[in-house]
Amino acid sequence: MPPSLTSNRPAQRPRWYSHAYNRADLYRVAAGLAWLPRRARLGLARQLGRLAPWWMPRERAAIRNTLARVTGATGSRLEALTVATFADFAMCFSDLVSTERQPMTRLVSQVDMAEGADLMTRLGQGFISPSAHVGNWELAGRLLAGRTARTTHVVVAEEEARELEQWVRRDGGGVRFVTRSRPTVSLELVAALRRGEVVAVQADRALGTRGDVLIPFFGKPAPFPLGPFLLASAVRVPVVPAFCLLGADYRYTVTVAEPFSVPRGGDEEAARAWVAMLEGVVREHPTQWFNFFDIWNPVLA
Repeated sequence: MPPSLTSNRPAQRPRWYSHAYNRADLYRVAAGLAWLPRRARLGLARQLGRLAPWWMPRERAAIRNTLARVTGATGSRLEALTVATFADFAMCFSDLVSTERQPMTRLVSQVDMAEGADLMTRLGQGFISPSAHVGNWELAGRLLAGRTARTTHVVVAEEEARELEQWVRRDGGGVRFVTRSRPTVSLELVAALRRGEVVAVQADRALGTRGDVLIPFFGKPAPFPLGPFLLASAVRVPVVPAFCLLGADYRYTVTVAEPFSVPRGGDEEAARAWVAMLEGVVREHPTQWFNFFDIWNPVLA
């Protein structure tokens, strides 16, 4: 079975969730604002997000360093991009917590267009859909689950702060959350794919296991997980990347890339193709890639 989907844990794990946004009181505040009209709620979230860099100095430094490499910006331009990243995250975070309990019809009303979504409906077999912490990835998963009318199994890391799960991991609407550390996770995902269902996974964060591989990312090697591509090769299902980005009008655009297959032994090449695709998305939307750590050195961040 794919090694990066198992529970092999290193002595040190990547610091994915070690940031001040990941606190239960902030989730409760965001959920409490759900009654506001959406535009007003997002406007308030944006203003609060612009203040966040000054009370999150470590995260501000990480975002600033990432943006410097991604965009080449310096000085006031780099500072503006850093603040914009926090503002964009606050808006997507607000929608993430608020939309978890909304019906599919309400979610669809927030999406401007879904480029390539028909590709998914035409596929007559299971597939793996890698995405990244870009824009509102949770919304994308729910929308695509409704579009394909098939169960989507969202692979997630075990939440380090269990009290946060209630805010972001609610099964329903065709979505089922699967914790990566479960002993039977590989068998469950293989069975789901063979039934013609969908496996969705975040593929932009290293796992800290033997399943990671170093791939050039904006000119410097960074670790990425091989698991999704090993699984696609083993079960012989296509890979269909998807992204959900917030526009200036506060509406989302879901973009689905062309499916591609992963031949036996071609997992690393497929991962490199995925990383190149991710690099293009991040280059175009640098303030909507939300990683509050050094992606090139995730354990040491």
